Amino acid sequence: MSNPVIPSWVLTLVCADRVGIVAAVSQFLAERGGFITDSQQYADREADLFFMRVAFEATDDRMHDTDGLRADFAAIGEEFAMDWSLTAASHRPRMLIAVSKGSHCLADLLHRWQTGTLAVDIMGVVSNHPDMRRITEWHGIPYHELPANGDKAAQEAALIDIFDRSRSDYLILARYMQVLSEDLVARMAGRCINIHHSFLPGFKGARPYHRAHERGVKLIGATAHFVTADLDEGPIIEQAVERVDHRATADDMIRIGRDIEAQVLARAVGWIADRRVLINGGKTVVFR
Repeated sequence: MSNPVIPSWVLTLVCADRVGIVAAVSQFLAERGGFITDSQQYADREADLFFMRVAFEATDDRMHDTDGLRADFAAIGEEFAMDWSLTAASHRPRMLIAVSKGSHCLADLLHRWQTGTLAVDIMGVVSNHPDMRRITEWHGIPYHELPANGDKAAQEAALIDIFDRSRSDYLILARYMQVLSEDLVARMAGRCINIHHSFLPGFKGARPYHRAHERGVKLIGATAHFVTADLDEGPIIEQAVERVDHRATADDMIRIGRDIEAQVLARAVGWIADRRVLINGGKTVVFR
């Protein structure tokens, strides 16, 4: 006989730093029979902001309704002027993936999703090329080809329509080699994640690994970040590097770089799905 599923939730919040925030949250949960399974907090003394993530579960029938919990917590949120979110731990964010011709990040996300190690719902894949249709549809995911035929506004309007109709929460750029317009970036603020082929925002544009090889770099890596109007300069979610030396060819760097890109993007998407990432101005707080 299987064990019953215990209702559980995740609360995240950002507010001005002051005394009593943790006490108010703890008391709120204790009064309703909430058992805290994980709690992390961070006070940014420079920005005077407080960040918190609390995972908790019910111990009795006093706590069983997400909408009711939100309604009850609203008073605390108002008292402390919080930007807060309370969701069931079982909630799976809905994600639309955008890709061009590179398969490594898309294939990795699809594999993790299919094997149950990435707790998201992939609502579809959009692309400006036909190349990734076969692998996408093999996984049973809708594929939307939106060619870049010179009418960028029409292409992005179609992408937004797919995003809205699928009720997606996030747009994941899995090596989508198109620069988004400022209007689209503004619309997707805080909901669009990109993978960049560098440990730091360098070697922008075409053939980055060839340019890195020409410069004799000793570290190559990848950066997952939120998309902003400043190209490849948005708040960083995750980064990783691997050391190379003079023997590495451009092809070696491409191979190593693709592996790092896939891993970094998957970690970033997983943390987003688990409500572990909070934006703090031009950077992020990531509760791992």
